[in-house]
Amino acid sequence: MEYLDRVQGMSIMEKLGILTDAAKYDVACTSSGVERKGDGRSMGNCVQAGICHSFAADGRCISLLKILLTNECIYDCKYCQNRCSNDVPRATFTPEEVCTLTLEFYRRNYIEGLFLSSGVLQSPGFTMELIYRTIWLLRNKYHFNGYIHVKGIPGADGELIRRVGFLVDRMSINLELPTAEGLRELAPNKHRKTILGPMRQIQNGIQSNEEELVVYRHAPRFVSGGQSTQMIIGATPENDYQIMQVAQGLYRKFDLKRVFYSAFVNVNEDKSLPMLPGGPPLLREHRLYQADWLLRFYGFRAEELLDERRPFFNVLLDPKEDWAVRHLEQFPVEINRASYQMLLRVPGIGVKSAQRIMAARRSTNLRFEDLKKIGVVLKRAVYFITCNGRMMYPTRLEEDYIVRNLTSEKDRIRFGSDGMSYRQMSLFDDGAFSKPIEPVERLQIAVGQL
Repeated sequence: MEYLDRVQGMSIMEKLGILTDAAKYDVACTSSGVERKGDGRSMGNCVQAGICHSFAADGRCISLLKILLTNECIYDCKYCQNRCSNDVPRATFTPEEVCTLTLEFYRRNYIEGLFLSSGVLQSPGFTMELIYRTIWLLRNKYHFNGYIHVKGIPGADGELIRRVGFLVDRMSINLELPTAEGLRELAPNKHRKTILGPMRQIQNGIQSNEEELVVYRHAPRFVSGGQSTQMIIGATPENDYQIMQVAQGLYRKFDLKRVFYSAFVNVNEDKSLPMLPGGPPLLREHRLYQADWLLRFYGFRAEELLDERRPFFNVLLDPKEDWAVRHLEQFPVEINRASYQMLLRVPGIGVKSAQRIMAARRSTNLRFEDLKKIGVVLKRAVYFITCNGRMMYPTRLEEDYIVRNLTSEKDRIRFGSDGMSYRQMSLFDDGAFSKPIEPVERLQIAVGQL
């Protein structure tokens, strides 16, 4: 009866306005990694390339219909806009209303899936039961076959987690803050053990399901897109080195698909929260995403990128450039002989361009002109590579010199419109050799590819 009282008396559009705004700090929109074709009976499909993406001005990924089931919450986390002590407009969807919104948005081609999170209404178990009922209706009553990502509620019964896992593509349990100490300080109602427990359950469920699928090919899939988590950055005093060690541990121990980093936005007046005179630490968030990409795809370890003496990332250089200028003894790299692992460590060479180099040099001797066609960003790579024993232009393999060229507009080497001719800036330079950032480079920056 109490739940019915909460959801009545407000239109679905009024609820939508409140609950989409309340979900804006929950950052977990990403490629699904799931491929599921339309079956001729259900609505929607899911392709392996992921959900359609757009990027906000602050770099956040916007894709799915991202809403909260409710912004009611029994917890009083000091950093949360929806904490129980805040006087904010409250709303709660019914499972049927979430289904209606998802289907109507999908029919209008606004979305390709649903990302559903929630505050904690009455109890974790009660909230998780509502989420399960919502997803069950979408899949079984309305035959929605699109991508669904759900935030699990720590403290809910394991059986509910299991049932939801067989209905969704991805599930995530928010770590909230990097350390248990930070959690005790700012979220006293939440406990690290309660959070890690369902993460382990999801991991074990995925592994068991993969073994079952080997024997029974048509067995139902359990969280086929894997699990992820989110950490708030800047609300507690952990440094970048500590955060990257936590992320590295999560990838190794829980087989996570993704760790998300959310720059702390101070929405509450609380003496326990830090003052942010410069606003949310978005550049720090960006550096952490770049470093995270290095951990997952480039073979780096957290202790290679940072250490206790240098616990924060360089604000002027991306993490791979920063590592390279501090390890010049490993450069220059000969493009026609270097291993795949070493190519990945060269600034300006990404995973795809390294793979293309390995494939192309089986039949040809690569030149700088070929590297540009392959997709290597020469304006960064040129300081660290040779082709056939020669650098692209005479340069000094010195840290200060390279850093100045990478960061200073005055000292930077200018490439011509063909991307190959170059000229060192002089006092009489008229800027004729300046070249705008190409669309492909903007995309690489947006998604964290170095």
